[in-house]
Amino acid sequence: MRIGLVGKPNVGKSTIFSAMTQTPVEIANYPFTTIDPNVGVAWLPLPSKCACSELRKRKEDAGRLEPANEDDTRKGSICEPNSGSCVEFRRLVPVTLIDVAGLVPGAHEGKGRGNQFLSDLARCDALIQVVDVSGSTDLEGNPVGTGGSEPIEEHRFLVSEIEAWIAGILRGGWSRATRKVQAEGEKALSEYIHTQLTGIGATESHINTGIAAVRTRHPGSESASQWGDSELMALSSEIRRALFPISIAANKADNQVHRCNELKTEIEASGGKVVLTSAEAELALSRASAAGMIERRPGDSKFDISQKGEETMNEQQRKALHSISESLTWEGGGLFGLLSEVVFGTLSRKVAYPVQDETHWADGDGNTLPDAILVPSGTTAKGLAFHVHTDLGQGFIRAVDARTGRIIGSEYEIMDNDVIRIHSKS
Repeated sequence: MRIGLVGKPNVGKSTIFSAMTQTPVEIANYPFTTIDPNVGVAWLPLPSKCACSELRKRKEDAGRLEPANEDDTRKGSICEPNSGSCVEFRRLVPVTLIDVAGLVPGAHEGKGRGNQFLSDLARCDALIQVVDVSGSTDLEGNPVGTGGSEPIEEHRFLVSEIEAWIAGILRGGWSRATRKVQAEGEKALSEYIHTQLTGIGATESHINTGIAAVRTRHPGSESASQWGDSELMALSSEIRRALFPISIAANKADNQVHRCNELKTEIEASGGKVVLTSAEAELALSRASAAGMIERRPGDSKFDISQKGEETMNEQQRKALHSISESLTWEGGGLFGLLSEVVFGTLSRKVAYPVQDETHWADGDGNTLPDAILVPSGTTAKGLAFHVHTDLGQGFIRAVDARTGRIIGSEYEIMDNDVIRIHSKS
């Protein structure tokens, strides 16, 4: 799964990227600090308890495991993740973040980083637009002190650039496509659009939705040969909504000048989320955690000072960290709260635990619940097999619900927190 961090230059995208991935990147107060996209992994807590909490209870009830004691550093967790971690049944799973260079008005015509920026968005499952709500930068990311661009203005220009970019991809061979439609019928239209947009992840479903939107908004344009810019933009707009759902990180909220009411209304109407945050504050806590000075889980604003922190930090440093923590009191859970909304809300991802031993919920080496895989809503048991490994999917025979021991077929739809054994010829 890939989530793109996007927005105009100089709004804090790279700071947010670094805070969420603990990856050092260049951060500076000028436009186009980022040229090539940064790619990193954010460790996202699952919204529900890890399945190992249920397994632990079963073992305790059967007298095969003693209750966790105060010295247990994992506070009860018994799974053995291949990646990430699990403490107190709070399982972390990887989500790839793409920090893309800043977008300026006219990008689809080549201004700024131009089409390179837009092509970096291809294959992102959703976008988090970072918006400067402090009013300290203009629409091109230049520092202006106060009176900068409005949040709703930032959002609308980004949307218009992406939609104009999609329309531009289609426009290149449109005349040839319309002649083909006249000769072969309307099916040639969807085939042309799919060929042009498959590189950015468009599916047949996206295209059919886009064509239907044109028919609704422009009932007089029955044939594609009659379509002009208005119809192409309507098509691109609908495909953009499906391909790149957008939520908002309202950054620099500790210096907030502009209100976000209009932006919030517009974003939530399209299924997105707006969360106030301070990237610099979250980065400070992230770095303190990475240095071992504090004990803090991703997404938490609260923390405990570690033994190392007690030994090395002075009183002024402690007060500064606590002050930063107390500043992150807005609704929404900050950056990780927003990422969770995007992954589990907007994208409707579910978690599944594939195992090889349905009795002990373990892999072939005896490791307990080693993998937690995020899959789209509607994924089947056979689809889960393909997520694990192509050979496993191709050789799929049947699956077993490890909780009940019930055999399930290839078309069984994966439910959240399912523990599944897959039988395969491979």
